[in-house]
Amino acid sequence: MKNVSMRKIVSAAAVAIGLGVAALGGGGLFGAESGGSPAPTSVEANASQSVATSTVATARKASLAVFDAPDGAPAELSPLPNPRPSGAPLVLLVVEDRPGWLQVQLPERPNGSTGWVRAGEVTTSSHQFRIEVSLGGHVLTAFDGDQRILETPVAVGAEMTPTPTGHFYTTELLRPTNPRGAYGPYAFGLSAHSDVLTDFAGGDGTVGIHGTNDPSSLGTDASHGCVRIDNEAITFLAESVPAGTPVDIVA
Repeated sequence: MKNVSMRKIVSAAAVAIGLGVAALGGGGLFGAESGGSPAPTSVEANASQSVATSTVATARKASLAVFDAPDGAPAELSPLPNPRPSGAPLVLLVVEDRPGWLQVQLPERPNGSTGWVRAGEVTTSSHQFRIEVSLGGHVLTAFDGDQRILETPVAVGAEMTPTPTGHFYTTELLRPTNPRGAYGPYAFGLSAHSDVLTDFAGGDGTVGIHGTNDPSSLGTDASHGCVRIDNEAITFLAESVPAGTPVDIVA
């Protein structure tokens, strides 16, 4: 892959929604930890991609009630704390909009869980960013509308600790205490959880996208389930995409 100059884009959506940058001490995310390698490639228009707008709900209260149905007398599920344990605001990706209610994807087990929240208890915003991760191709591609803004090699889960596939979203942006450490300078938490690890480094096996101090691992199956990318690439994503960005992980 030929490297070209990476275009630095600071999204207005990232400012409007809030990236929720917090310190990351070592718990929560997982990945066979290791950062910086073949420089990512930034490319321009990819007209074959359809433009989709995502709606993101940000909690307004310290605890957000979640229900299993929008009308009548829905059963209340476990409330979600706001902010998150890291200090980042609670953001949820909207799946469906009904009068007075929003169906949202939840950052909880099992993967793909959804629930309903009252529209008056959140604020909403929209953007057109999305991320695709190909496990077999070992590549992450990021889009802003119909423009492909980043393509970069990745390391993904090893055979015994695979990266889960599915439709997820970025829940928070974390700033590790050691930018030269296993997670690199930034780490996105995802709504995805490992299918085989229920706890790791003090967390519950949450999957993330983060930098690495082992650039030789990029292009291989090497992590505990997280998606590792070059430190320059994770910095670019941190400056570009907001919390609530859809992430499709495919085989």
